[in-house]
Amino acid sequence: MRFPSYFSPLLVHALLFTLSNTQAQDTSTSTRHALPVNNLTELAVPAPEANQAFGMADNTEFIYQIKDAGGKPTGEVRQRVVTLTSAERKESKKTIVPESITSLKSGLYSNKNQLVRLQDLIFRSRRDTSFTDGLADLDANALNRFRDRKLVYSPIPVAWPNRPTVGSRLPDGGVSVQVSSSVVDIATVSTVLRKRRVVSGPSSLTTPAGTFSCYKVEAVRESATTPRPDMAMRTSVKQVDYYAPGVGIVRTEIYGKNGKVAQVRELAARNISAE
Repeated sequence: MRFPSYFSPLLVHALLFTLSNTQAQDTSTSTRHALPVNNLTELAVPAPEANQAFGMADNTEFIYQIKDAGGKPTGEVRQRVVTLTSAERKESKKTIVPESITSLKSGLYSNKNQLVRLQDLIFRSRRDTSFTDGLADLDANALNRFRDRKLVYSPIPVAWPNRPTVGSRLPDGGVSVQVSSSVVDIATVSTVLRKRRVVSGPSSLTTPAGTFSCYKVEAVRESATTPRPDMAMRTSVKQVDYYAPGVGIVRTEIYGKNGKVAQVRELAARNISAE
């Protein structure tokens, strides 16, 4: 597997040994709750034309530029496909549904090209829907105060229908993180997209990566830290995603409490390896 030039030799070495969901230089112990696997059977790696999420192929790379409220670049998210597999999901005694599974490495980089966080993400595709990893929506800043703690991640996949219908509601998705020490639970940290709705589309949207036919999906982005069941510190803001079937998320806008755009994440490049 070839890596782009901006990956240093040290980072390449680290990628090959599977870094898990931690912030760079964070010494906390972290565990990811996998999706239920009791009804899954691993099959052979699919052919390139198989129905992978968003038409991904081996080594497909997405680069997203992050901008602040004033449009100033603050960093990048770089995602690269690592493996493509297939499975069969048993939905009932008589129904078995093929499922395509894509694992990615996702790196958050500062504006100075410094690695801030590296994550393992799982995208899925079955029937007429693709699913992004709810872990990708985590408000990582909420975990800054919990360094050197055990972190157990429980992601909820975010559904993206291949043929969206304007006015339709989409399921909630996101991630919760159980924070604990060696002897006691400390808190639950979560970021969940609720009340997701396809509000318009398709319409053309141009980014540095090209022009895409997108549907506009609005949601309430709820971030919470819950030390105990009767105490929760919650923040809810608006999130708008521009989704292009067959491509993925082209642009994401997160609004502040004042109703104005606070952060934009926009697709800057989409590269598919010829190999």
